[in-house]
Amino acid sequence: MPSKILSAACLGLDAELVEAEADTGGGQLGSFAIVGLPDTAVQESKERVRSAIKNSGFDFPKIKVTVNLAPADLRKQGPSYDLPIAISVLKATEKIRPKVDLEKCLFVGELALNGDLRPINGVLSIALTAEKKGIRTIFVPKENAAEAKLADGLEVIPVENLKELADHLENISLITAKESGSLNFSNAEILNDMSHIRGQEHVKRAMEIAAAGAHNILMSGPPGSGKTLIARTLPSILPDLILDEALELTKIYSVAGMLANNDSLITSRPFRAPHHTTSGVALVGGGTWPRPGEISLAHRGVLFLDEFAEFSRQTLENLRQPLEDGIINVSRAAGNLTFPAKFVLIAAMNPCPCGYANDQEKDCLCSQSQVINYKKKISGPILDRIDMHIEVPRLHFEKLTEQQKTEDSKTIKLRVEKARVIQQKRFAGTKCITNSDMSSEMVKRFCSTDDNSAVLLRNAVDRLHLSARAYFRILKLARTIADLSGEEKILTPHVAEAIQYRPKVE
Repeated sequence: MPSKILSAACLGLDAELVEAEADTGGGQLGSFAIVGLPDTAVQESKERVRSAIKNSGFDFPKIKVTVNLAPADLRKQGPSYDLPIAISVLKATEKIRPKVDLEKCLFVGELALNGDLRPINGVLSIALTAEKKGIRTIFVPKENAAEAKLADGLEVIPVENLKELADHLENISLITAKESGSLNFSNAEILNDMSHIRGQEHVKRAMEIAAAGAHNILMSGPPGSGKTLIARTLPSILPDLILDEALELTKIYSVAGMLANNDSLITSRPFRAPHHTTSGVALVGGGTWPRPGEISLAHRGVLFLDEFAEFSRQTLENLRQPLEDGIINVSRAAGNLTFPAKFVLIAAMNPCPCGYANDQEKDCLCSQSQVINYKKKISGPILDRIDMHIEVPRLHFEKLTEQQKTEDSKTIKLRVEKARVIQQKRFAGTKCITNSDMSSEMVKRFCSTDDNSAVLLRNAVDRLHLSARAYFRILKLARTIADLSGEEKILTPHVAEAIQYRPKVE
């Protein structure tokens, strides 16, 4: 008699229910077929399932077994179907007679040849989908149980091996369900504190503004001026994650197979620093089976691109849409998927190939044409999407050795959090979280200026030849500066400071 077991397929960050149907007879004795658009990993599950069933104390049927993974027009990939296929086969051949209602149960997991279960990717997405679909119980590998339990409404059964699961289903020996754990939304130990930075007060101020409104920054300066260290301090002043952000991040890292040490939840904001040889697919996501890229792994955190001008021009051009929309649409033959990509971009570069253009202490060895060509590696549209352009000069010995105590990250973070609270109240009921998320219509609504500020803006647009995008970005930046000051209205000093972060006309 045919059997049907529920499982799920990950599609981007979401999941869709899949039915593993097993039937016997009607073909060559001992053959085993899997249909329903399986990939190589699913086809190979025939050998894993056969050995796992045999080594768990059951006889594999000596008649033909056919397993259909429905819906048949949905491509199936990965080893997560091993467990539902095995249970479906055992039930169809009456090797087990489950005493539980399998219609409200979902099974996922990779089988070892000895019947043990191995962890899989994307369990949180599967669990959240199962909860929405009315599933009551989910059976997962033991290592994935804490992750699955983040879906609060599910009973999560941690399974170590196939024999243990069969005994549980037949009420011979029950497995204890996973209990909910405590959540702690605090950033990890601070390794790079703002107090470690000597001098560069104007750059630290820019970082505070960037953290408060989630604005993008490009730092330019000679080698050794502290650009990398300053960038690595930014996570220490970002507000702690909230539950919705943590769940979204965990889904991304789970699907990408990057949950460190089987952590159940990402509780601190990510800091991603891909090398300048990174490919476009690695940066924005994609592949035959689309996976999140670095910009999605940096979602709600920081993407640090050091040696910005050394990235290939085509790779950087891929950032245009994500920097504007906060998402990345990946279109491949396997399907069209959308990944979130709302990150703070921190870019750092030298002003020329040798690194010493405009340096007061060391002569530049580059010709004028070399300097121009170096800067041309970054296109105007990319530069236009960066809110703040900062010069990071060389530090003198006196600054490096001064003993004067500077503000630490904890103090700055308190101001950033206050500014974020103001933004949360302002954007209540909308999809916006920070000022950088505002549309042009919202800018007109929330970023009104007085007459003096309007004149200042008009002069800046004319003299700096600013685009419409740059104009709106200045207003968003001024709104964040006003929030940090606790001002309800944008004042002339706020606009003036925002304008000074635009690149100088050469």
